[in-house]
Amino acid sequence: MRKRWLSLASGVAVLAAAVLVPAAPALAAPTFKVPFPCNQSWSGQTRTNHSPANAIDFNRTDDLGDPVVASAPGTVDVVTNLGDTSYGKYVRINHGGGWTTYYAHLNAFNVSVGQTVGYGRVIGYVGTTGGSTGPHLHYEQRSSGSAVKIKFNGAQALYWGTKTYTSDNGCAGADTGAGTVNTAGAALTVRSGPGTGYSAVGTVADGAGVTIYCQTSGTSVTGTYGTSSIWDRIGSGRFISDAYVYTGYDGYIPGVPRC
Repeated sequence: MRKRWLSLASGVAVLAAAVLVPAAPALAAPTFKVPFPCNQSWSGQTRTNHSPANAIDFNRTDDLGDPVVASAPGTVDVVTNLGDTSYGKYVRINHGGGWTTYYAHLNAFNVSVGQTVGYGRVIGYVGTTGGSTGPHLHYEQRSSGSAVKIKFNGAQALYWGTKTYTSDNGCAGADTGAGTVNTAGAALTVRSGPGTGYSAVGTVADGAGVTIYCQTSGTSVTGTYGTSSIWDRIGSGRFISDAYVYTGYDGYIPGVPRC
């Protein structure tokens, strides 16, 4: 009887000690944004038979090769290709505090492991690799390794069904636009004016995000996004051809002033 009492007392002491130890506070989630460039609208679908169920599949017309951007600042910790199975080509970003995001079925990568990324940074391009039957982005938010219901700007996504989401990821403000340089590798030459006849004053790396302060017409250039005579001012006396800049618009960006 005494032996049993001592065991019980010991257990109560241990329980009391455990109760007195303060629990580590849960770390708040980052402010996640839609994983596509500013002002783009995408159809996002959730369904109970998805794997994992809390993931979102994003689609829009002719989306193969469209840029995918980081949904919150962090460090890229996985860039891998699982071949014809599962996620195929996918990127994972570690946001700290146990939070990660997954971007799967990519067509190509635009980042490497260890790279620090911010809002609007192009990390890859929509594809149909792995266990995919058509081009789309499979997107997940995970907390301590478990897929959770997704939130954008603190508001929970629709479960279950399909909803259109418009991105404010990388948006530069009401009087400016945001773009992503896409030259398929080479750095883009920055000119002192809106045309190839102006002097070169620097370069912008492929995949870099740029703020567009105004747009104007100039030399016609054929680039990644067809032939365009539009030039984007990205700083004082700094212009780049819009033919190499992804903005989500064909032609001039609504709301961005003319230079």
